[in-house]
Amino acid sequence: MRSLISLVCFICFNFTISSQDLINVNNSKHFNLALDFETRATALVNQMSLEEKISQLGNNAPAIPRLGVLEYNWWNECLHGVARAGTATVFPQAIGMAATFNPSLINDVAVVISDEARAKHHKAIRNKDYSQYKGLTFWSPNINIFRDPRWGRGHETYGEDPYLTGQIGTQFVKGLQGNDSKYMKLIATAKHFAVHSGPESERHFFNVNVNDRDLWETYLPAFKDLIVDAKAYSVMGAYNRVNGESASASKYLLQDILRDKWGFKGYVVSDCGAINDIHANHKIVKTPAESAALGVINGCDLNCGGIYQNNLSNSVKLGLINENEIDTAVYRLFLARMKLGMFDPAKIVSYAQIPFDINNSKKHDQLSLKTALNSMTLLKNEGALPININVIKKIAVVGPNADNINALLGNYHGTPSNPITLINGLNSYVGKRPEITYSKGVDLVKNGVESLNMLDDSVLDDVKKADLAIFVGGLDATWEGEEMPGGINVNGFYNGDRTKIELPEIQQEAIRSMIKTGTPVVLVLMAGSSIALNGLEKELEAILMAWYPGQRGGDAIASVLFGDYNPGGKLPVTFYSSTSELPDFKDYNMRAGKGFTYRYYNGVALYPFGHGLSYSDFEYSKLKINKRSIDETETFKISFMVKNIGEFDGDEVVQVYIKDLESDIHMPIKQLREFKRVAINKSNKMLVEFEFSAIEDLRYYNPLEQKYMVEQGAFEIQIGSSSQDIRLKGIINVKPTLNK
Repeated sequence: MRSLISLVCFICFNFTISSQDLINVNNSKHFNLALDFETRATALVNQMSLEEKISQLGNNAPAIPRLGVLEYNWWNECLHGVARAGTATVFPQAIGMAATFNPSLINDVAVVISDEARAKHHKAIRNKDYSQYKGLTFWSPNINIFRDPRWGRGHETYGEDPYLTGQIGTQFVKGLQGNDSKYMKLIATAKHFAVHSGPESERHFFNVNVNDRDLWETYLPAFKDLIVDAKAYSVMGAYNRVNGESASASKYLLQDILRDKWGFKGYVVSDCGAINDIHANHKIVKTPAESAALGVINGCDLNCGGIYQNNLSNSVKLGLINENEIDTAVYRLFLARMKLGMFDPAKIVSYAQIPFDINNSKKHDQLSLKTALNSMTLLKNEGALPININVIKKIAVVGPNADNINALLGNYHGTPSNPITLINGLNSYVGKRPEITYSKGVDLVKNGVESLNMLDDSVLDDVKKADLAIFVGGLDATWEGEEMPGGINVNGFYNGDRTKIELPEIQQEAIRSMIKTGTPVVLVLMAGSSIALNGLEKELEAILMAWYPGQRGGDAIASVLFGDYNPGGKLPVTFYSSTSELPDFKDYNMRAGKGFTYRYYNGVALYPFGHGLSYSDFEYSKLKINKRSIDETETFKISFMVKNIGEFDGDEVVQVYIKDLESDIHMPIKQLREFKRVAINKSNKMLVEFEFSAIEDLRYYNPLEQKYMVEQGAFEIQIGSSSQDIRLKGIINVKPTLNK
């Protein structure tokens, strides 16, 4: 009874409510805590008029005072920290989190993000603030496969590999949604379902023709991991069509696969404006009323935008949809809100007790630094790193990203209270020794006559006098990112995408002029995608890929440069040697041209998937495979030793790839099927063990049988430090299954 009284008081406080409405609420089953959420959600929907139901199907859902329903905005972002909601801890961008190859660390990150999200939400509710970015339903993570480095949104993803993406994404979702037996902490949204990776300028009308093998072997596996294993409770559709159907209103994707095959019980939300695209751009139907009806009927419950709210009444009048079909969508949405505890007293929801002062706390800041350190990926080192302060007395720092806060943040970010750029991090680290000079030198990209596009003599003089020069370049999210209509269209860039993957020419020219002084040059890249260096990689002493490293990025880079932290990050994407190596950006066939990603690319990579150096060296030995042959129903185990034979303690990411040696069909060149980041002190060794399932790890998708199958024959197990740096090999044979 006390809980019911407190709930009624809460309702009175938040609404101007009539006495009759109060009686109705008091007697409503949807507030009866003794009932399960499903019964309560059904009871609530049954009390709503058709217009009230329709009003709830947009991202900005109005209050229904007579039923005690508060206003709610479904649109919230937390790609790498609570975004667009004021001060919050900013972690490395998603691609940097993938470079850690450390799923458990990313789970820790997601727990912190969800803590801050809960704290912000409950403070907002106490202040009667129901505005956008204050809710508990988050449109993250982006688990699209980063198949082509030209895609501007690729840095929002976990890279090009389905398995890595699934492993990192699973832990991110689990960290967001919590582990309470009754209430969800947040709701995570796996997006964009399911075949979506550019080009940005055509996303509203582009049709992706994808074959069944690519669909089931590349574009769907990570989504299945997040839906089936991590229990992500929300899915966002994509803008584009997939084999002729709008991805945000596809019966095949949303009903046949998502709900019927995978057993998804949550709700689907459209990308913003995607339902409007059905008639306006895809021309699948002719009117908004038809688009709205098609979306709901085919399984898209929530529309980001107003097309459902503005048109579904007319859809019903025209006989395009019936009220029961609308009820299903409304039920799913209110069931989600109930699972979040929105209809229960805050005092019985454990997550509602998280204090606001945890937001942007010192502990969270330290985790951001730890994640940035884990993400640092050393691509080349000829001995210039780590910097020896007993030898190096003067350092010249040059470059457009050395003091660029945008280069810390990526996109979909929060507001850090104290962002540390690289120059700030270096100065803080070294104090007055060694001496550091700094100049921006050039802009990121030559963009008009006012661009700062060459190094002046004073900068080059500083470089010449220095013992070591550091050029800090790359990109930022003003150049690579989500659709920028009518925006960027300069050499190398178009509307959010890149048209060239080479480092912008003005940066190349600046680096060459620095190298000509005779001073050794180290390149620090801050970017969210692979960068081709047009031969500069041969002349640079070292190259560190720092991604978009978050609020403590400058400190993390400084720690790596000076050897306080031994880098262990690995590339979650292939670094190609030039744009000419890439297939047609619009071709989603993974085997097109020389092939997309390390799984199909048959050229020579500049730096391969999984590559990343250490200040130490690791020796692999003593591979054991517990079986010589298996059938497709069996499992097998492997073990091997890894020893740190270098002079530094460090992390190694051991990677296991599987290659079909006797395929009668076109299989990937190899596929990552296991990895583990291990910390090994110098002179120490570690036993590493993995178990594999034939039907999970050796499979391919058979379009005729419409299922995963395993070929008979020999498979090579490859263990190494990258997809190309293979240290150990063994064979497992697949024999016929006897009981078939």
